[in-house]
Amino acid sequence: MDDNRKKKPALLPLLCLAVLTLLSDQAAAFNPRMLFLVKPDPIVLNDHGGELLTGNLTVNLLFYGRFTPAQRAIVADFVRSLSAPPPPLRTNTGPSVASWWRTTSLYRGGGARLRLGAQFLDARMSLGRGPLSPANVTALAHAAGHHRGAVTAVLTAADVLVTPFCTSRCGVHGHARGGAHGKARYTYLWAGNPAQQCPGQCAWPFHQPLYGPQTPPLVPPNGDVGVDGMVISLAALLAGTATNPYGDGYYQGEAGAGLEAATACAGVFGSGAYPGFSGNLLTDPVTGGSYNAVGLGGRKYLLPALWDPTTSQCKTLV
Repeated sequence: MDDNRKKKPALLPLLCLAVLTLLSDQAAAFNPRMLFLVKPDPIVLNDHGGELLTGNLTVNLLFYGRFTPAQRAIVADFVRSLSAPPPPLRTNTGPSVASWWRTTSLYRGGGARLRLGAQFLDARMSLGRGPLSPANVTALAHAAGHHRGAVTAVLTAADVLVTPFCTSRCGVHGHARGGAHGKARYTYLWAGNPAQQCPGQCAWPFHQPLYGPQTPPLVPPNGDVGVDGMVISLAALLAGTATNPYGDGYYQGEAGAGLEAATACAGVFGSGAYPGFSGNLLTDPVTGGSYNAVGLGGRKYLLPALWDPTTSQCKTLV
């Protein structure tokens, strides 16, 4: 395991939330474009008693637009790693993606065990290059095979426009209804590749921030600013989906616009984080990439801190 710690100061974005109405249901959005200038008050997520996602859960991936095989592999390997068994002690290479996800098991119900389901590639962009509306995203998720035991992640390529990507969000999770009588609820999420449209907002800390001091960005662990940034959004949205799938689980604030498991820990990736500094991270000695979790096959990722309901603190891996 590499013990080198990267301590580059960087501007800390605020993960703010917005209300989005999709088929009369609200969704929570992920957006790191606003800035923290002062340290926020402690966050306590309230349990509103609603149903959480527990047990076995399938994550389907719908890649919309042009994604290279390498880019798809980065995302698929991340999902595969979420509920992977711990490696033998003799091969332990550092904090794992699975140990990051296990924080969600501390929430009521014991959490969900995720497995990678179907992968779809809509390279021809069946709905066009956009701008796609929220209803379009819901329709894509619905067509990919909706049911209660699955969450479909709609992932859009760097040149696909989604309203209102960048202006108010970098990703969103929500729920809708399907089935024979339209009464069965299912969950989905959308995250965009920010490499071309808004890297200063949605690819931080792998890109210089849009506002404030232009400190050097961190090196992405897989060498892809857009996809490594999208994985941060995907991770945060999966945690929010599991712990607040239908808008009445764990959150603080107004329903549909509250802080959730990952967004409660705005800009925190490692220990010692404070406004303007994302925390102490591990550094790959070969590539220089910054990371805090290792997945299957030794692939490295940078994942956001998660709020721990047992301590009411943001939990980091390093």
